[in-house]
Amino acid sequence: MRAIRVASAALLGVCALTLSAPAAVASGGGNITPFGFSVLPSTIAAGGQVTLQLNRDGGCRGPATVTSAVFDAVTIPPGRSAATATVDWDAKPGATYQVTFTCDGVSGSTALTIAGGRPVGPTPLPINPVNPIAPLNPDRGVRAGEGGSIAGFDLKEIGLGAALIAGSVAAAYHFSRRRTGEGGA
Repeated sequence: MRAIRVASAALLGVCALTLSAPAAVASGGGNITPFGFSVLPSTIAAGGQVTLQLNRDGGCRGPATVTSAVFDAVTIPPGRSAATATVDWDAKPGATYQVTFTCDGVSGSTALTIAGGRPVGPTPLPINPVNPIAPLNPDRGVRAGEGGSIAGFDLKEIGLGAALIAGSVAAAYHFSRRRTGEGGA
């Protein structure tokens, strides 16, 4: 009888952990490419420069073309993995523009947001632009502690997950310690 209670408590704990884990969301937009790409920074003021990065390890062999309504088309030649583009001065503040990377007949896109104005939706975190291709300076140490993954940090979700885990641990403890009147014990 004790084995059944322990197994039930373990199953309850595993279910609580499974339900509190974030779900993977797959978009049906066909944005899966054999190569990786990004625009840095993803939020910039009108007239600023963005770095267009391409990961060629996945299958992009030829020249890559990067297009958007907010800057002129840029070609990243074979053998290179980055280029820069200057955002148009007349870009609408608060708007989000699509940036499309095309290589070897395959296309994928990402968003570029123009800073300023009144943003639509949740308030974005402030961005401190850094130069991703900064020259190395041997006289100074590394700049550790910058960056990270704070985007999407939601206290409600974390609190709900912690409450579910605490509840499952408490229930497992309660059920494992509870005595029943069955079996003469």
